[in-house]
Amino acid sequence: MMQVHPSAVIEPGAKIGAGVRIGPLCVVGPDVVLGDGVELKSHVVVQGDTEIGQGTLVFSFAVLGEVPQDLKYAGERTRLRIGSHNRIREHVTMNLGTAGGGGETRIGNGGLFMAGCHVAHDAKVGDRVVVANCAAIAGHCEVGDDVVIGGLAGIHQWVRIGRGAMIGALSMVTHDVLPHGLVQGPRGELEGLNLIGLKRRGTPREDISALRQAYQDLRDGEAPFQQKVRALNGADSGMVREWAEFVQSASDRQFLTPR
Repeated sequence: MMQVHPSAVIEPGAKIGAGVRIGPLCVVGPDVVLGDGVELKSHVVVQGDTEIGQGTLVFSFAVLGEVPQDLKYAGERTRLRIGSHNRIREHVTMNLGTAGGGGETRIGNGGLFMAGCHVAHDAKVGDRVVVANCAAIAGHCEVGDDVVIGGLAGIHQWVRIGRGAMIGALSMVTHDVLPHGLVQGPRGELEGLNLIGLKRRGTPREDISALRQAYQDLRDGEAPFQQKVRALNGADSGMVREWAEFVQSASDRQFLTPR
């Protein structure tokens, strides 16, 4: 059965699934959809055209679905879509999309968003992503599955982070990051592969070896970076070919290249 604290405000029109728990002093707007088993701890604000998938747990003082922090936003109806079984900790903010960015901010499934982190308008965040305390993902970013973003890191608008990458704490990332890359340093430099993440996910040894060799090929030699990447198109490893596809797909940013 649904459990709603007497001090919570559920505006008419909100759709509440089975087994939802809404704690003290929460506010749920009229266009909100809460899936089965969602729990809002206390003092949570959910507004706008926002859907939260089943089993997601939202901790105190999170604000989800408020208007974007974008001066071009003119009140148009846009969306926030949050997947299932996420953990959204205290003071997290996730904004609606904008008309200029496709109208939707999207969060995948099974993510952990630690205290104070921010996901801006029109960002697309994949499954099983971890965003540590006070990190910020700017507008229009794309974050692949299984990415880890360290505390106080900043992801510049329009940046793409490939799946399985790891961003170190306190890094400012202004260029696209290859899948499974390891980024560290104040200005976000590509330092190598996220080997720990690859091993934890059970990546076959031959794929890790192929990625290591491909990384060396991208790092060494005098040929332009894009030419080196095109040479990876015929690689035997699908994970290496994924690098080539990622780099050759459309982007508004440059790429972090191996040091």
